[in-house]
Amino acid sequence: MSNTATLERPATARLRPADAPAVAADLPATRSPRGFALYVGLDEIKAAEAGVSLPLLVDALRRTLAELAPGAETHATVALAPHGAGGRDLDVVRLALQEPGAIARTKAAEDEVTEENEGVVVDISRKRVLIDGESAAFTYKEFELLQYLVLREGRTIERTELVGALWQSPEDETPGERTIDVHVRRLRAKLGRYEDIVRTVRGVGYRFDRHADVVIRYGHGTPSPDRF
Repeated sequence: MSNTATLERPATARLRPADAPAVAADLPATRSPRGFALYVGLDEIKAAEAGVSLPLLVDALRRTLAELAPGAETHATVALAPHGAGGRDLDVVRLALQEPGAIARTKAAEDEVTEENEGVVVDISRKRVLIDGESAAFTYKEFELLQYLVLREGRTIERTELVGALWQSPEDETPGERTIDVHVRRLRAKLGRYEDIVRTVRGVGYRFDRHADVVIRYGHGTPSPDRF
């Protein structure tokens, strides 16, 4: 959860003296604080145990700000994540709300995972999967299937939803629900000993369950799983 003021970047000053070259020089603009962001890592269960709720906390923060600085503008947003997702609450919030420092640290940590390491790397930015350091020969549709599940981590996806989402092109022959089972079997076969990261929920569909030896690399502009 964050309580933020709207930020505006000051314009960069441009000077072009009479004797200057044709290309204008960009001079650094003087910067001054225009507000701040407060990231709060606290889920609903922990808040309830403390006898409060997230909306109550937001309201209390806003009332405090109104008393201390009546002219302050505020904007609050709540970060969502799949039920049961791991990680520190504060880290989840900072990443979900695209806090630059958290994104930079996450990218640096992901870059430390080399192709020699054991485990699975689902690299959404490069559309590839590494298994124990080796690139897996996934077909386009197999990768799309895995990616769809990964971006909805922890949520069970019905077969009908997979068909509707992954076979939208007019030239695609819409498969039956059992065809999805065939694609999943092939996907699992290529995942080898890590096949259980794609779980079958009997009578419903499939779910991606992340293990400690699974790394997901999200590229710039990739939808975050907390948005679903």
